[in-house]
Amino acid sequence: MAAAGTFVAAVLEATAAASGVGVNLLALDKLAHSMIRQRKAESCYIDYHPSFGASPFGKVLCTSVNDAALHGLPHDYRLRDGDVLSLDFAASVDGWVCDSALTIVVGTPRDEDLALIDTVERALEAGIAAAQPGGRMGDVSAAIGAVALADGFDVNLDFGGHGVGRTMHGDPHVPNDGRPGRGVPLREGLVFAIEPWLMLGTSKIYTDRDGWTLRSTDGSRAAHAEHTVAITADGPRVLTARGESSGGATIR
Repeated sequence: MAAAGTFVAAVLEATAAASGVGVNLLALDKLAHSMIRQRKAESCYIDYHPSFGASPFGKVLCTSVNDAALHGLPHDYRLRDGDVLSLDFAASVDGWVCDSALTIVVGTPRDEDLALIDTVERALEAGIAAAQPGGRMGDVSAAIGAVALADGFDVNLDFGGHGVGRTMHGDPHVPNDGRPGRGVPLREGLVFAIEPWLMLGTSKIYTDRDGWTLRSTDGSRAAHAEHTVAITADGPRVLTARGESSGGATIR
């Protein structure tokens, strides 16, 4: 799965670098699509049609802007100064899947947006650190939730992390809050995506008219971070690790 992780990381780095004021979300999706073709990989999104989606997704990249928290469907929108942009991408390479996400600021940042992104990134780091062989999934969930709650955020449990392997979404579910010592045992070879996401003013979401994009009910901004992690004898291995310049509160 490491090859898929390296590719997913490269696409997120490229699309984050290409983001900027005036850039169209469809152009970012086109870039990701081009990289998929060049790598002879397969998109996990374009034909994806779960029960909560109105139709097949139809794009290869999730682009969630400002109050869009998850599953942002790329559309004809040019990024504006101060926008918060989450990029989420999953692909299959030689039959193995990895999934990852990051959030950046386009143009001039707001302090509260930078703080939000920082909380989400630290929650992700805490979840990864807790993913130790011999532990339980509740350890991961509790670590994520502790960071969010300490910073004053409410945690939505409708969507969270998930198992990853031959398909993008599988068992086990990885809630973004929980109780340590509970849940699925963390054994060597288990691979799953850890993905905290938070909104500034609420934990409630609704589905946009596009049938996919999940937005905050109060219009407050959101941030999302995700890595695919493997449990090894030596501890957690991040398969989708990126260069430091492409993650966190990067300003484009």
